[in-house]
Amino acid sequence: MTVDPASWPPAPLSTDRLVLRASQARDRPAFVELFSSPEVGVHVGGARPREELERGMPEVPGQRPGVFVAELDGAMIGMITLDPRDAQRPGHVRPDGGEAELGYLFLPRSWGRGYASEACRAVLGWFAATRPGEPVVLTTRTANDRSVRVATKLGFAEAGRFEEYGAEQWFAVWTPPAPPA
Repeated sequence: MTVDPASWPPAPLSTDRLVLRASQARDRPAFVELFSSPEVGVHVGGARPREELERGMPEVPGQRPGVFVAELDGAMIGMITLDPRDAQRPGHVRPDGGEAELGYLFLPRSWGRGYASEACRAVLGWFAATRPGEPVVLTTRTANDRSVRVATKLGFAEAGRFEEYGAEQWFAVWTPPAPPA
């Protein structure tokens, strides 16, 4: 799976409460907050030092194909990614790998309000429309109950578990709905 850079970013996607769009310079403070948050970092290898992020983060972070900023009332509250899954990592539905892999990170103050599910549902809908019939995979730490609940709510079905990054991982697959006949 590759996202064609020439067609990126798509027009912003809108939900009832959110706008999903490409990253902008004004999102930089929220990216720093997201990646330095101990609450976020607990399931993704740890929080990064704020000073390191302030020094090293580009002016427009996340500016690449496959990254959506989740915006609520004009401010970034999280991000959703669609990237090709590395063929060398465990967890695939195709022998050659390269499936689209969904990822999501949200600021702790936005947790528990359904924003992650709402944003991911819109991104999956966009993906299904642009790549009909293509599955999407997702991996999260088994201990990350919130992430597993979001994935299950979105329709991801568990396809396996394995050890990676020093923890048990929950691997799941989302199959897009069949197009109407």
